[in-house]
Parts: sequence; C-alpha cells; structure tokens
Amino acid sequence: MNWRPASVIGWLLDGQREAPTRLIPRWLFLRSLGGIYFSAFFSLIFQVRGLIGPDGILPAGSYLHAVAQSLGPWERVWYAPTLLWWLSGTAMLNALGWAGMLASLLLLLNLWPRGMLAICFVCFLSFVSAAQDFSSYQSDGMLLEAGFISYFFAPPGLRPGLGLTHPVPRGSRFLLQWEWFRIYFESGAVKLLSGDPQWRHFTAMDEYYQNGPLPTWIGWYVQHLPHWFHAGTVYATLALELGLVWMLFLPRRWRIVCFLIVTPWEIAVILTANYTFLNYLVLALGVLLLDDRFVLGVLRSNWSNHLRTKPAEFEPAATDSNTWWDRFRSACSVVKHSASSVMLLWILYATAVQLIWMFARIPLPTSPVIALEPFRIANRYGLFAVMTRGRYEIEFQGSTDGQNWVAYPFRYKPQELNQPPRIYAPYQPRFDWNLWFASLGSWREYPIVPNTEVRLLSGDHDVLELFAGNPFREPPRQIRVLLWQHWFTTIAEKRRTGLWWRRQLLGLYAPTVERTADGEIKVIEWPNVQPRE
Repeated sequence: MNWRPASVIGWLLDGQREAPTRLIPRWLFLRSLGGIYFSAFFSLIFQVRGLIGPDGILPAGSYLHAVAQSLGPWERVWYAPTLLWWLSGTAMLNALGWAGMLASLLLLLNLWPRGMLAICFVCFLSFVSAAQDFSSYQSDGMLLEAGFISYFFAPPGLRPGLGLTHPVPRGSRFLLQWEWFRIYFESGAVKLLSGDPQWRHFTAMDEYYQNGPLPTWIGWYVQHLPHWFHAGTVYATLALELGLVWMLFLPRRWRIVCFLIVTPWEIAVILTANYTFLNYLVLALGVLLLDDRFVLGVLRSNWSNHLRTKPAEFEPAATDSNTWWDRFRSACSVVKHSASSVMLLWILYATAVQLIWMFARIPLPTSPVIALEPFRIANRYGLFAVMTRGRYEIEFQGSTDGQNWVAYPFRYKPQELNQPPRIYAPYQPRFDWNLWFASLGSWREYPIVPNTEVRLLSGDHDVLELFAGNPFREPPRQIRVLLWQHWFTTIAEKRRTGLWWRRQLLGLYAPTVERTADGEIKVIEWPNVQPRE
C-alpha cells in the first residue's frame, strides 16, 4: 500500500483497492435504516405536539428559552443543536416530522441516499435536542450515531443502485460494525460491573418478561417457562454480549456464524418485549457482518450480474488540463476527504475512550468526547445493568366531584387486566415508555407526571391525544395519580379467569390537584406511596 496521505485517505474512505464484496449488505442496511428512521418519525407525528408542543407536557420553547438565558448565542446552539431555535411552534414540529418521514421514505427507495440521510439526521437531532426527558433513551443515540456514520457509508448520487463505482468505504463500515460491537459488549460489561446480584446468581431473567418497560403477549408465555430456561438465558446473554461478539474481528466464516446466532436472538427479543426500534437497528447493523458471496448464495438473485463489473481503483484522475477550475476541484476533494477522515477518527477516539473508561479511568483528553455529546454520535451504551424487581404502573384518574374517579385509558401501557400486552415495536410510544421509568422513582424526579396532571385539568387536546381516549366531556375538577404493582397471572389463573394481569394498589404516587373556580391549581392531597426497592 502507498502510505502517502492522499493514498491513505483514499484507502480509508473509498475502499476501491478491493473487489466490491459488501455492496449488497450495504444496500440492505441502508434500506433497513430508512425503514427505522421512518418508524421513528411516524411515531413522532402522532405524539410530538403532546410531548413538547406549546401546550405539551414539556414545551420545547420553554426549555430553549431557559437554555438561552444560561448560555451565550453560540454555546446554546452547540448545547442544544436543533432547528427549533428558529421556530418551536406546532407548525415547525409538524414540518420536522413530515420532512423526516419523506426523507426516510426516499432513503428506503434509494433516492439520493446521502442527502436523505443528512435530512433525517438533522430532523431527528432537532427533536432529540429539545425533547428533554422524552429523548433520554439509548435507542435515540444509537440511531443518531448510525445515521451520521451512514452518510459517509452511503454511495453518492441520485440513483446509485448498488454503488458499483463507489465500493464500501472501510472507515465508515468499521465504525458501524464498531457501534454494533459496543452495543453488545458494553451492555454485557455493565451487567457485571454494576454488581447486580441477579446477573451473578442467574436469576435476572426470571421476571424479565413481566417487569420490562412494555411487555408482549409472547413474553407472558415465556415468563412461565421453568427456572432452568431463564438461567440458561442469562448465561446465553452474557456469553453473547461478552464473548460471541468478538467474532466480528475474526475471519469471514466466523463473522457469518456470528450473524446466524445473533439474528434469531434479536428476533426473539423483538417478539418478547417492545423496545421500539432499538433491536431493529441492532438487527440491521448485524447485516454488515455478511458479504456479497454469502447473500447471493442465500437469495440467488440477479444481483450477481451487476457485481461482475469491478470498479476503477481510487487514483487521482489523470488530466492534461491545469486550469483554475481543475485545481479548485482538486482542492475541494482534498478538503472533503480530510474533513471526513478527521470526523470518523474523532468518533472512533471518543467511543474508544468511553469504552476504556468502563474498566479504568485512564487520564486521556476529555475535550473531544465532551464536544460530541450534544450530537449523540459517539455514545456509551449499557442495557439492563440492573434488573427491575417489580412491575409498577402509573394511572391518571379524574373526578368531577372528588368522590367518583375515572381512569384515563392508555394506548400501550398495561391497564385492563383482561387485555393481552401487544406487539407494536418499532413504534415508540414515548409517553407510555417514560411513565414506566417514572414508576420506578419519585414524582419529584419526573416532572412529566405533575405536568400531565395540570394539562388534564385544562383539557389540552394535544396531551389528551397521548391517551387512548378522554372519559370526560368537560375537563374534570380534580386529577390524581395512583401507583399499582402488576404481575402476570399464572397459567391456572388465566384459564380460570381469562385475565392476563393481576394488580395491587400501592397508593397515591403524585399530589392530587384541583382547579378552583377562579382558575387556580392547588394541591389537595400529597402522595403516600412507600419507597420501592
């Protein structure tokens, strides 16, 4: 290999010195990424106004105003990189959602993939940067990181097809595979580093299907399998996350074996729990373990005819012309490739440092890591470090007389005891999802709960749309929030009663509030829930 800087950059970014062996996996991954982006924006269209709209639970405008009061003009944009600095009203929120949906659909159709990836990233980052508690999920960071790197991974052009003339860049391909590896390995590492005895004693999965954020009906059946099955699942989880994923760095046949193991594993996770688009993204990243030869052997499609043409190697085009325009284009090309190299190496450094810090706090420069944090493109992962020990459900109730209380029905959270939990991922119900986290803590830590109470007293349409229905023709006079503990019924109980759930009231979770005749809101009762383990 030629070690001149230009040749190194060409080898790293364009990868044209080898046969196009991963064109089909790239094509499949980018189409999958378009579908995942579409699901993310599709779910936002129906929720964003109630979540962060002007009359929502956590208005983006109020949040950005508070940021602007604390930081300077440039610092605040870096701290919260969002187009909502320009406008934060309902029209802008809708525009971001629809623009993201359209761009993701065009990405799915392979129309100008780099442009569509840029639009998807900017629109989704604009929401995540202003959504506060509603965007504190690792899945959002996973999607932003994969989406940003994919800009350098995707072939240029309006209709690039398989991208025969632009083979898969080594640098961006490695970073996508590196993200896949970190999601697994860091999740396995935190399980042991957390000291949670459930992982050490192989009991972490005994009630996992019941206690997770939003379970499925398939999970109900799996929950009732014997303990030896759940203990075996713990062992398999740790073996996969801490050991099997290292096959990424082994020769081709080992990577294919790894793909054949992790793919059905992710499908099983998708069927037994609703983790929105998280597992779909990990599933899509796993496709990059494959190459064209394997995919063609399985699909036996006519793609093989298109792959017979080998693209030209990455070399500067020979030309006798030396006009100012040629020199300008050459300079632009050098700047573009250099900037891309710096960005990819920056992400690699930031993610590698965070992985190292999980095991030892080695004194390494922190500025490059901190600078990327607002953009969520170099993240630290770690799923289920500590398993929850119970399933708790928050329920909002309203009353017009202070005596008779009626519950607001949820769209996705378990509530009706005779209704089976459903499968709806990759759709992400952020309101229902956040209430699961809130149920594990105090209402003082989760302002979404008292804020929702206030909005329900006002009868705000956008917030009411987050629920499955409105049981009141006029806004109620009082709102209270109860906390229940839920358990799956046993097989015998379900056969006898037809119920999927049983529950027990733990008490009042948040202050009961009332709107007085003069429009003032006051607390009439304080919560009495005991601390939960």
